[in-house]
Amino acid sequence: MANEEHKIIGHGSPSGAEGQQHRLVILGAGESGIGAALLGKQKGYDVFVSDGGTIKDKYKQELFDNGIEFEEGIHTADKILDATEVMKSPGIPEKNEMVKAIRTKGIEIISEFELAYRFKGNSKIVGITGSNGKSTCTSLIYHICDKAGLDCALVGNIGYSITKQMAEAPKDLYVAEISSFQLDDIKTFRPDVAVLLNITEDHLDRYDYKFENYIDSKFKIIQNQNNNDYFIYNLDDEVITTKLNSLTTHTNPLPFSMKHEVKKGGYIKGDQMMLRIQEERVSMSIYDFALKGKHNNYNTMAAGIAAATLGIRKEKIREAVKDFQSLEHRMEFVTMVRGVEFINDSKATNVNSTWFALESMNKPTVLILGGTDKGNDYESMLELVQQKVKAIVCMGLDNKKIIETFKDKVPAIIETDSAKKAVNAAFKLSTKGDVVLLSPACASFDLFKNYEDRGRQFKEAVKEL
Repeated sequence: MANEEHKIIGHGSPSGAEGQQHRLVILGAGESGIGAALLGKQKGYDVFVSDGGTIKDKYKQELFDNGIEFEEGIHTADKILDATEVMKSPGIPEKNEMVKAIRTKGIEIISEFELAYRFKGNSKIVGITGSNGKSTCTSLIYHICDKAGLDCALVGNIGYSITKQMAEAPKDLYVAEISSFQLDDIKTFRPDVAVLLNITEDHLDRYDYKFENYIDSKFKIIQNQNNNDYFIYNLDDEVITTKLNSLTTHTNPLPFSMKHEVKKGGYIKGDQMMLRIQEERVSMSIYDFALKGKHNNYNTMAAGIAAATLGIRKEKIREAVKDFQSLEHRMEFVTMVRGVEFINDSKATNVNSTWFALESMNKPTVLILGGTDKGNDYESMLELVQQKVKAIVCMGLDNKKIIETFKDKVPAIIETDSAKKAVNAAFKLSTKGDVVLLSPACASFDLFKNYEDRGRQFKEAVKEL
C-alpha cells in the first residue's frame, strides 16, 4: 500500500524462501517491543517493528544494529497484515484501529510474555501480579533470590524486558512483574510460581468499564499452571477468594493472611510472621521487616513464600527481608524541610494504592492528588481523608471529581498544574510535624511523561524549597 507518510528507516535481512519464514510483526517499539524484536530475530523469525509514534533514538539504534526492519509515525497495513503473528506492546488498547484490523483478519496476537515463554528452556519464572504492590514485592523476591546466590534477573513491568534479558543474558530464574495488559494475550505462558497480591478496581477504561473483565485478566496468570506449580495468593482479598471459588485450578495453592492461620502458606499472628512450605518453616518478627506498613506485611509474606518454594533457606530469607531497600517513587522518603516531611509515592496510580499510603500515615497530612483519571471512585478514601488529611493539593488538568468528592471533607483544597506549584502550595499549607504526601491515585500522562517523571519533578521541587 503506497503511502507518502510511510517512513521505513531500517532494513532487516530475512532469510529463507518467501512465505516459509515465521513473520513476527511487533506493534510498539518501547521496552517490550524492542526486546521481543531482538529475541525474535535471534530465534530466526522474520521481524518487522511498527510504531505509530516516534521511536526513541536508543531503540532505533538497537534495531539498526541488529538489521531489523521498522517504521515509525505510521502503521502500514500491507506490512502488518501479512504477519504469521503479531506481538502487541501492552500499552496499545484493543480499540486501536490496527489491532481491530489484525483481529478481523484472524492473525493471532500474542503478548511479550507468551513469546518469552517459548524460549525459556529449563529456566524458571516467578510471575507477580496484582493491582498494588507488584513492584515492591517483585523487587523483594529478586533481592532474596540474588542474596541467596541464584542466577536470576528482575524483569517485566518493573523495567527490563524479559525478552531482551533472554536475548542478551539468559538466566536460570526470571522474577517478573506482570501487569494485566501483559497477561491479556498469553496462550501457553505458565509461571512456575504465580503470586497474586490483590485485585481492586483499576484500568477499567481498558476493560469496557467491567470489573469482572479486569479480574479475569489477573487470573490468567494461573490458567496454564499444573500440579508442579505454586499459586501464592492473598486469602484476605475477597475479590480473589470469591473468584477462586468459581474456578477449577490445577496448581498448588499457598495462601497468605493476616486474619487466618493457614496450614500451608503464610500468616501473621500478633507480631510474628509464620511461613510453612513443605518441610521448611520460617518465623520472624514483623518489627524486623525493612518494609513498614500493613500492605507491606502482605508483600513480605508473599515474597517469603515465593523464596521458600525455590528452596531458599530461612536464614537467607530473614536476612534479605531485613536489609531490603524500598523503591524509588514508592513511599520514598525525600527529605525534611523545617520539620515537614516529604514522601514521594508517585507510583500510586490508583485509589487503592493511595488508600494504603494514607493508612500508613501517622502525622497530619497534606495530600497531593490528581492526574489522568482512569474511572476512579474516591468514595473508599473518604474516611481516611477525614481522619488524616488537613488539606488536598490537586495536581492535574481536570480536578473536578476530586473537588466534588472532598470539598466538604477537608479544610482546604487547592488546584495546581505543575509539580513545583503543588509542592509550594503543600508547603504553605503545612506546619512543623506534618507530612506532605504525593500519592496521586491517578495516571500521570496529563502533565508528565510517566509516574517516574512525576516523582522526579516532585523531588526536584522539594529540594528547591
